[in-house]
Amino acid sequence: MMKKLLGATAILAASLSFNANASDVNVQEVFKEHCASCHGLNRYGAIGPALLPENLKRLRKKKAVGVIKNGRAATQMPAFGEQLNEAEITALVEFIYTPLDKLPTWDMGQMKETHEVHVIPSRLPGKPVFDADPLNLFTVVETGDHSVTILDGDKFEPLWRFKSRFALHGGAKYSPDGRFVYLGSRDGWVSKYDLYTLQLVAEIRVAVNMRNIAVSSDGKWVIAGNYLPHSLVILEAETLEPVKYIDVSDGNGNSSRVSAVYNAPPRQSFIAALKDMKEVWEITYDPDADPKYGAFVHDYRGKEKDVEVTQTGTLSYKRIELDDYLDDFFFDQDYINVFGASRDGVHGVAYNLDAGKKIANLDLAGMPHLGSGITWNYKGTPVMATPHLKEGKISVIDMESWDTIKTIKTKGPGFFMRSHENTPYAWTDVFFGKDRDLLHIIDKRTLEIVKTINPQPGKTNAHVEFTRDGKYALVSVWDMDGALVVYDAETFEEVKRIPMKNPVGKYNVWNKISYSAGTSH
Repeated sequence: MMKKLLGATAILAASLSFNANASDVNVQEVFKEHCASCHGLNRYGAIGPALLPENLKRLRKKKAVGVIKNGRAATQMPAFGEQLNEAEITALVEFIYTPLDKLPTWDMGQMKETHEVHVIPSRLPGKPVFDADPLNLFTVVETGDHSVTILDGDKFEPLWRFKSRFALHGGAKYSPDGRFVYLGSRDGWVSKYDLYTLQLVAEIRVAVNMRNIAVSSDGKWVIAGNYLPHSLVILEAETLEPVKYIDVSDGNGNSSRVSAVYNAPPRQSFIAALKDMKEVWEITYDPDADPKYGAFVHDYRGKEKDVEVTQTGTLSYKRIELDDYLDDFFFDQDYINVFGASRDGVHGVAYNLDAGKKIANLDLAGMPHLGSGITWNYKGTPVMATPHLKEGKISVIDMESWDTIKTIKTKGPGFFMRSHENTPYAWTDVFFGKDRDLLHIIDKRTLEIVKTINPQPGKTNAHVEFTRDGKYALVSVWDMDGALVVYDAETFEEVKRIPMKNPVGKYNVWNKISYSAGTSH
């Protein structure tokens, strides 16, 4: 049970000021009687998820009607079909998809009310309770019933399956040694699990709507980037104790949602991509940071107007001004250059983080999904390849000349692209359109499609991830009666099929902590 109804009653009037329609339904009273005890008087969420438009993007209104009527399987959401009439259910749906009059707050005090440590990390045993290779585990996020499976990457057998928070963001993040996995939900919950003893360590809610999290290379910090409120939150990684709240604003009354946060290992810093301001922020956690510039001891002479460094306690951050809003990001392996996709859908750009300025425009029309980009060496030159969300193609960019050296035509727009250092092939899905059940396999040496496979006809097949050694590729069948399909990465033959409930993503421990060039970071 929750400790308190999250949020103050004083906010109720603002958050419930809504006239559903011309009917006689008093939606405020209906919500208060049937929904507020789980979802909060202010709709921020409590033991149930937040009921705000920003948190409900994956749930269409028609399906929301069904959830209220019939409940949601494998959750605490009950059915209200016999208690509420059609008008009341319709009014509730319209109400929860109505934005709040003002941005919600979620301060340090509210965070601490939700913080709970289930086990002291220092008291945990030093060895796993299983015989599997702890660096070849997969964390599999199953959104079908809001669960997570920890999978043995050698035997392809589940070791542990547990209920997760509602609407996890797919990207699992690991401690540098791979022992702990951190998961973030759209509702702002950050959870820490011990992969050696298979138990929950700690949890905290850091926002009303969160985009994603990142873990520092020294294992000391976790950062969360948020949509609601417009904030960055720094947590102490051991117990998830909140240590810093950063208001994402320019000091002139303008604030921004955070699109994503990333860890940059060589820089000992976090990178934050902003949604509503033409800036990228870099936040250092280097313990030997220069007192003035933090970790940023590069040559900034003559660039003071472009790079602003601000001290916030023991953390420093700089703000890099951009020419345009950027919605998607990709980094080179050295984390010196960041690539962004512009909102015009016509081109991409590359910025040098050291210099704090743009260094190239990229030919990337068709809305590239740079967050799913990968790198490898092609004929002695580092290249980056990315699928596109609106066109059936893969763009391959020379990372020295910044030219597009090839456009590989595919059966339709894709979402994920993956590879591994130990395989000559890259795998990409056809996520959107009638051919969403196909995956292309591309030879990284020739930039040609050499095989097209169909793991399960008629279903969306996506998100490939490789085992630690790169010998096997795991594909997700995105369906309630879905599966992980294991392929031999050399012969492309199916090896095993593991039933799963809509396994949207899976994340190999070694590939993540080694920052493999073939997977997302």
